[in-house]
Formats: sequence, C-alpha cells, structure tokens
Amino acid sequence: MTIKALIADDHKIVREGLRVLLANEPDIKVVGEAGDGRSLVRLVEQLLPDVIIMDVAMPGMNGIEATRLIKNDYPGVKIIALSMHNDQRFVLNMLKAGASGYLMKDSASREVIHAIRMVMADKAYLSPEIANIVLEKFVSSPNDEATAYTLLTSREREVLQLIAEGKTTAKIADLLCLSVKTIETYRMHIMQKLKITSIAELTKYAVKEGLTKL
Repeated sequence: MTIKALIADDHKIVREGLRVLLANEPDIKVVGEAGDGRSLVRLVEQLLPDVIIMDVAMPGMNGIEATRLIKNDYPGVKIIALSMHNDQRFVLNMLKAGASGYLMKDSASREVIHAIRMVMADKAYLSPEIANIVLEKFVSSPNDEATAYTLLTSREREVLQLIAEGKTTAKIADLLCLSVKTIETYRMHIMQKLKITSIAELTKYAVKEGLTKL
C-alpha cells in the first residue's frame, strides 16, 4: 500500500529536502506541498493524504489551528509536527490539536521515516527530547494554565494571528470571508479577554503563545 504524504512548511528548502528524503521510500509518495496552513487545509480536501508532515509556525494559519481543522473534518489523516520549536506550549497544543507525532527539525532523516511508519500503524511517535518535555509537563505542571488555547476561541486565535502578522482589518475580513465590522468585534473581544489594549501588545502575545513568529 502506498502512503500518500503531504508536506507543509513555509520554507521551500525544507519542503524540497523532505520531498527528496521521502522519494527514496518505495511505499511513500508525496502528493503535494503547502507553504501555509490555509493552503494546506484546501489541499487536504483535494488530495486526501494519509499523513501530513507539518511545521508548527506557519503564516496565515499556524500548524496548530490547521491540525484542529483537518482532524475535525478528516480524523483518519495522521499528522506529524516537524518543528524548530521545543517550547512546551507548542508541543502540548500541537498534540492536543490531534497530531500523532512531534519531531525536531534537526532530527535524523531516518527518524522522520520511522515516525511516518509508526503513526500509520496507529501509534504515536515523539522524539526523545519531545517525550521528556511531555513527561515533565504531566509530572510537574498544573492543568489549568491560562493560554491562548484556553482563553480564546479558534476563530479569535485565527484573527489574532492575522492581526499580529500585520494584516489590515479589511484584509482579514477578505481572507476569512467576513465583514469588517465582524473583524472589529472579534478584535474587541480578544482585547477584552486578554486584557490587552494595543496592537503592539497583541502582537507580542501572539508570538509568545506560538500563534505566529517574528
């Protein structure tokens, strides 16, 4: 059985490297690539992949939100996070969103292949460094920590990411197929929930929470 793989990363060189790596496996076929989460969600609908190797920090829509949407509509699709971020927030929120695996970008190439085969066998795969982070969280940390993923709705996080990436209200409305007034209402609710009063502080918060990157 051929495994259909999708690659999602905003760096072309990373996508090309993964494509070359997977091309050496006779039972894995790369069926498409995406440079951001929003494009990825559309490609999933068109190509129906078996597994997605996905960056966490992508423009427009980050990997965590993309994972939530994909797993909601296509629960059988396996998702492996391949990221340069080992921050606990990135790891745990990606796993909570539905990812079956999490690797660091400096992982050995064979580890990526092994992770694909593990998740396709309905098993989870975490690189050793990531496994230690997850274990430390559940051993020593409370479960009621307030984050963007507990304070805001999915749509509010999506709007916040686009605000932090410098998109105008009109552009955000166009991207999300909503009215300008609706986006302004979302922004007001976000600021009220986070107790933040400026766009600069919203941007700092979005970066800190892993919704976007500088």
